[in-house]
Amino acid sequence: MTSSTIRRAVYAGSFDPPTNGHLWMIREAQPLFDELTVAIGINPEKTTTYSIEERKQMLRAITANFPNVKISCFENQYLVNYARSIGADFIVRGIRTASDYEYERSMRHINHDLQPDISTIFLMPPREFAEVSSTMVKGMVGPQNWQAMIRRYVPDAVYEKIMQDHMYHEG
Repeated sequence: MTSSTIRRAVYAGSFDPPTNGHLWMIREAQPLFDELTVAIGINPEKTTTYSIEERKQMLRAITANFPNVKISCFENQYLVNYARSIGADFIVRGIRTASDYEYERSMRHINHDLQPDISTIFLMPPREFAEVSSTMVKGMVGPQNWQAMIRRYVPDAVYEKIMQDHMYHEG
């Protein structure tokens, strides 16, 4: 750990859009640390539905009850190096499936090679969030009764944003 006594962690993702699974991760991780930075990783190769500012706004809305949570973004650097740049000693990652486990296990070892002082903390969401992903949520928009389906998988502020955008696009 750094010489600081403040326990800082980073939870990163694309959050396009944030889901109830993301909110569960934030809710579970935030009491473990003095500061939890929820960081949007910007990948220029990846096409996103929501702008960085829209994703920040949604994340701010769903984390408003957590005073120790900060919203940020980073680009063109490894997560572990971003963590070091903001003084974080921990990276928080979620494991939903066996394939997540294999990927995250490899990344943890690579991160340790790059920054041995930064620890990775794994959280395993409960079953109701294990199958939820931003990609899945976006894929549900359109068919009959899609609103009721999406409502189950995203926080209120995200649902309102999706509904607002969909109404705007429909004209």
